[in-house]
Amino acid sequence: MAKRLANIPGFSIDRVAAAAGNDPDVLRLENLDTDLPPPPEAIESTRKAIVTDDANSYLPFTGRLDLREAVAEHIHRLSGHRYDPVTEVVITCGGTEGMFDALLAVTDPGDEVVLSDPTYAGMTNRVHLAGAVPRLVPFRIVGNRWRLDLDALRSVINNRTRALFFMNPSMPSGGFLTEGDWKVIVELCLSKSLWLIYNAAMERILFDGLPYVHPVSFPDMAERTITVGSVSKEYRMIGWRIGWVAGPVSIMESIARVHIYNVVTTTGIAQTGAMAALRSPERDFRACVAEWERRRNFVLGQLSGLPVVSCSGGWSLLLNVRELGRDSFAASKLLLEKGKIAATPMKDWGEQNGDQFVRFVYSNEPIPRLSDLRIRVTRALL
Repeated sequence: MAKRLANIPGFSIDRVAAAAGNDPDVLRLENLDTDLPPPPEAIESTRKAIVTDDANSYLPFTGRLDLREAVAEHIHRLSGHRYDPVTEVVITCGGTEGMFDALLAVTDPGDEVVLSDPTYAGMTNRVHLAGAVPRLVPFRIVGNRWRLDLDALRSVINNRTRALFFMNPSMPSGGFLTEGDWKVIVELCLSKSLWLIYNAAMERILFDGLPYVHPVSFPDMAERTITVGSVSKEYRMIGWRIGWVAGPVSIMESIARVHIYNVVTTTGIAQTGAMAALRSPERDFRACVAEWERRRNFVLGQLSGLPVVSCSGGWSLLLNVRELGRDSFAASKLLLEKGKIAATPMKDWGEQNGDQFVRFVYSNEPIPRLSDLRIRVTRALL
């Protein structure tokens, strides 16, 4: 085995999903899916593209220009900053490819990249694959909400740090970066000449009236920020595998080069659907956020009195199974065997916030299916 794989564990989500099989009685809370459909405009455009010659092509390697224009306009609406779609936007095979492209473009082996703890294992392990070193900064639980430890963030920065790599809201915790948190991140990036790799996959899936903040809206951050987005979560188009990277021209030529020699190009048929999604009515997205928030609230109600931490956005939340006398893998096994709940163990998703948690994804099951969640959890763990 190559040394670069030494610190990368297998993906526990697949193991849980395989164990759950096709049993219709199992609550599928293990994977970041949703049963809410994509925008109808995206589905119709994708169907039409199947028989369109232009969609059946490798070109252009960095993505269709009209899609890059739609991405640039999307980010401009959110941040106020306008990217050049020709030189500052690259279309990728989902946000996950975009994250890896960015890491390969800004780090050398041995460089350090700062992430939150917990965070998406796919972010941490792409840092490993790039040959860089992940340094994790913990979220703390304050008032049953996740808050980034800003003192720990400041202390972890050193002369080997090259990038801060954050997702907001974070996954799997649903932790939220406040404007004050962003100000500290911005000050560090500017004063230490660090890159910010911003995973924007769920950036607008926010609950409880929380305000949206894009880091590029802060002065001078357009030159330090690499935004990685996709249509997978907000537009419910996981299977399309379309994402993007947007950033200053000073780094985007390098990111485009990595993209081309990594995957060459994205699916032309799917790009057409992604463009339609980005131009679809906002009310469709808002209705989905409202439904995910209802499900979040329902799950919190079902688990009231148990050691569950509320989330401020996204599709998932965490249950502290250590307080119930279990580690994450044992709890996951019991939840499936005795409660018929597929839930992912978080052992490899954090250092301080890892093995004591299992993740419940509430975005993929409607409320009627969740109505006996507490009974199932009690049967399995109490």
